[in-house]
Amino acid sequence: MALTGRAALVAALGVVVVLVAPRPGAALAGVCLVLAAAILVDLALAGSVRPLRLHRSGETLVRLGQQAAVELVVENPGSRRVRGVLRDAWPPSAGASPRVMRLDVPPGERRRLTVTLTPTRRGDRESVAVTVRSVGPLGLAARQGRHRSPWAVRVLPPFLSRKHLPARLARLRELEGRHPALVRGQGTEFDSLREYVVGDDVRSIDWRATARRHDVVVRTWRPERDRRVLIVLDTGRTSAGRVGEAPVPLAGAPSEGGGPVGGHGAAAAARPVPGWPRLDWSMDAALLLSALAARAGDRVDFLAHDRAVRAWVSGASRTELLSSLVNAMAPIEAELVEADSRGMVSAILARAKRRCLVVLLTDLNAAALDEGLMPVLPQLSSRHLVLVAAVSDPRVADMAARKGTAEEVYDAAAAERTRLDRRRITARLRRHGVEVVDAPPEDIAPALADAYLALKAAGRL
Repeated sequence: MALTGRAALVAALGVVVVLVAPRPGAALAGVCLVLAAAILVDLALAGSVRPLRLHRSGETLVRLGQQAAVELVVENPGSRRVRGVLRDAWPPSAGASPRVMRLDVPPGERRRLTVTLTPTRRGDRESVAVTVRSVGPLGLAARQGRHRSPWAVRVLPPFLSRKHLPARLARLRELEGRHPALVRGQGTEFDSLREYVVGDDVRSIDWRATARRHDVVVRTWRPERDRRVLIVLDTGRTSAGRVGEAPVPLAGAPSEGGGPVGGHGAAAAARPVPGWPRLDWSMDAALLLSALAARAGDRVDFLAHDRAVRAWVSGASRTELLSSLVNAMAPIEAELVEADSRGMVSAILARAKRRCLVVLLTDLNAAALDEGLMPVLPQLSSRHLVLVAAVSDPRVADMAARKGTAEEVYDAAAAERTRLDRRRITARLRRHGVEVVDAPPEDIAPALADAYLALKAAGRL
C-alpha cells in the first residue's frame, strides 16, 4: 500500500477543520475516521497489481555510446482497471529513460511501454525489477507490487579507432603491390618479375630470367599472407587505471534499485568525466589491429588473461572476426589482482605451437614487469615474435611540463621518474628482441597498426 499526495492534502484540510471546530476532539476523530474509510475504499477499488503479466522484447546488443530500445508489454488479466505509474529499474550504468511511466490498462487489455537505454559502460546490463503502483479512483491510496521481468542488453566496445582503418588499408595495399603507384613492399613471398630500374636492390636481380630475356630483370616480393597473429590482453590490476578523457559522452544515470515508484533519487551533480580504463583503450587498439590483419590475410586469435584465461577466440573467419571479438570483450572487466605472467606465457605457448606474432597489450609498469613478465620473457621471445603495446598516461607528461609552484615542481619530479622508469623497461624489452609501442590513449590504436605494417614491410611477419 502507498499513500499519495492527495491523501496528505486531504489530511491537511482536515487539520483546518479541527482547528475551527467548536469541539476539536470530536472533530479530529471524525476527520480520521472519514479519511481512513476513504483510503480503505480507494484501496478496495484500485486494480490489483499482482496478476499483471509482463513481457519484454527489443534489442539485446548495443555499442557503447549508442542507444537501445527495450519494450515492456503489460497485460492486465484482472477484472479492474489498473491506472497509475510504473518504474522499470535498471543499473545506473544502463542509462534507462524514462525512469517513471504512466500506466493505464483496462481489464483484459495490454499496453506497450518503451525504455531507452544509453549505457555508459561495457558489459551485460540486466533489468532489476518492475514496480507498479495502481491508484484508486479517489486518488488517495494505491496498491504497489514488484515484478521480475528479466532482460539483458550486452554493451559492446564502440571501436572508435575504426576511423583509422581506411588509411592503414591503403598502406597495406601499397605493401602488397595493388596500389596504382605500384609501390612494392619488401616481403618474403615471391610476387612477380619486372625490368630493372635505377634504385632497385641489386640483390633482387633474377640472373636466370635476365639471361633468358637478355635484359636485367628483378624479382618483386610481397608480405607473407596466412600468418598468425595472437593478441593477448592483460586484464590484471594495471589495466584498471583510467587514463585520458572519455571519448563517449556519459549521461547522468538514475539511482539503482527497485524501490517504491516516485522515490526521490538524488540527481548526479556535474563533475568531470573520467577517462576510459587502460583495458578499454587496449581493446580498441586490438580491434583495429584485428581488422587490419584480417584484411591482410592473416589469422587472428585473441586471449584475455590475468590469473586465469578470461576469454579465448580462435578460428574465426574474416567476416566473423570482429563480431566474435567484441562479444568476447564486452563482459571482460579488469581484475584487481596481479597478473600471473608465468601462467600467461604458458597459455600462449600451449595455444601457439608455430611461430607467430604475439601482441601483448599491457602496461609498462616497471615493478609489475620486473617481478612478472621479464623472468619468463626469453621463453616466449625465443619461439615467437613479441610486440608489447602499452597505453601511457597523458597526465604524466602534463605534470612534467608544469613547474610554476613548489608543489608542481615535486609533481614534475615524480612524473619524470615515472617516464624514466618506462624508458628503462622499454630498453630492457628491446634488448630481448621485443618490439615496443608506447603511446597515449588516442594514439595507441594507430601506433599499433603502424607497427604491424612496419613488420610486414620488413618481412619479419
